[in-house]
Amino acid sequence: MDPEDALPTEGLVCVVGAGGKKTTLYTLANRLDRAVVTATVRIPIFDDHVARVAVTGDPLDALAGADGDDFPLGLVPERERDDRYLGYDTETVAAVAEAHDGPVLVKADGARMREFKAPSDREPQIPGSADAVVPIASAHVVGEPLAEARVHRPERVAAVADIDVGDEITAEAVGRVLASPKGGLKDVPGDAEAVALVNKVDDADDEAAARAVAAAAFDADEAGRLDRVVLAALGEGRVVDVIER
Repeated sequence: MDPEDALPTEGLVCVVGAGGKKTTLYTLANRLDRAVVTATVRIPIFDDHVARVAVTGDPLDALAGADGDDFPLGLVPERERDDRYLGYDTETVAAVAEAHDGPVLVKADGARMREFKAPSDREPQIPGSADAVVPIASAHVVGEPLAEARVHRPERVAAVADIDVGDEITAEAVGRVLASPKGGLKDVPGDAEAVALVNKVDDADDEAAARAVAAAAFDADEAGRLDRVVLAALGEGRVVDVIER
């Protein structure tokens, strides 16, 4: 199965978490027709991953003027410094999605290049009209200590997963965070599709860990919000499995 068949791709799709948000955005954008890539938070410079980036305070005008060769199209409001752009507010991104006839793929939180995280009080920045949210974690964190080397805000993860900073990160802990309304499912609109992604499943050991994460996520998801869990190595454009509830 291809990534665009396993993951949500219609309408306004937000990615959150850590361990492959940007890879997910760019992989999907380059496989879908007329995709837009944007953000509600800071995003590293991504000009090399799309056909064109429009840096504009009026993304609706830029979108209206785009032709077929401009897609996948990046839309951002401002270049903050040499290595990153700022993001739009959620209302602007919602307006872009409303005006566009293709998918709008959104980076909706930050992780400082870590493999796992839980959101801060100000995150995620998800438009209320989002059609789907994809919470992400890397299979590589399973078995590692809960520390800043691999985890963004380990104290937040500890609180959500009910473990201590410095403890070994188990598959069960990752699954609990992905499925928690204080973790991967925080602020997901009630009618939005929620599909978890365990990324960086590079070998058999990673696959075993990822399957355990998926099982733990379903066990922890008492509200039944997760539609499925996708196991993938998106750096290679590869889906390992799709696990249904």
